Amino acid sequence: MIDPLQMLVTITVIALATFATRALPFICFGSREPPAILSVIEKNLPPMILLLLVIYCLKDVQWLTAPYGVPELFTICIVAGLHLWKRNAMLSIFTGTALYMVLVQFNIFSFL
Repeated sequence: MIDPLQMLVTITVIALATFATRALPFICFGSREPPAILSVIEKNLPPMILLLLVIYCLKDVQWLTAPYGVPELFTICIVAGLHLWKRNAMLSIFTGTALYMVLVQFNIFSFL
């Protein structure tokens, strides 16, 4: 059990670090345009992070045993199609999560 002073110091340090990371861009680029490389990173970072998340989620799929990754691939196709159609990230994420959980929990592709 940590004492109240240690807890207060920990919370203060975390709060200051969080505030500093939020304020730093305004301090550095308050009145001028950010460098071009920063704009490139800002544009390309979200798709790269999503690709890494997809790769991470698929790393443990058993491709050579039933159901051969069919629930994962089916869900990816549905999410990609839904996102291209509606362009709504939250709808795609929630629909994909719900669909995958239904497919896995009810063992929909057990016939494979």
